[in-house]
Amino acid sequence: MKRILFVMILLSKSGFVLQAQPVGDSVFDASNKKIPVKQIGVASYYHSRFQGRKTASGEQYDEKKMTAAHNRVPIGTWIKVVNLMNKRSVIVRVNDRMHNKNHRLVDLSRAAASKLGYIGRGLTKVSVEILPKGPEQNNN
Repeated sequence: MKRILFVMILLSKSGFVLQAQPVGDSVFDASNKKIPVKQIGVASYYHSRFQGRKTASGEQYDEKKMTAAHNRVPIGTWIKVVNLMNKRSVIVRVNDRMHNKNHRLVDLSRAAASKLGYIGRGLTKVSVEILPKGPEQNNN
């Protein structure tokens, strides 16, 4: 116990900062509220009229990119979305927010919705999993 305390004091004096990482099945959003790592809900996709409009991240929406809007997951977070009807999955980056009154879980780009196979239906039931890293690091 004394050794751990000594190391913590030594690190704090030398300028290193220890940050707590989420443990278990939740992460924290920007307002420090817990978000479950896995969520189930309804997914929709962007209408074509949003093509080229500015997203909450500041970038332009591109229906050909693998992106999503989510109201609680931090901007820039990578998520895995699985269509529970046909088990197809995609990995997308959250770059936008939905309207506050929208009770859907996620709004996907047209490219992501197409890969999940629900363009004709408009909505589908999905599971969303927050990934700790981007797709290039998750393919080990």
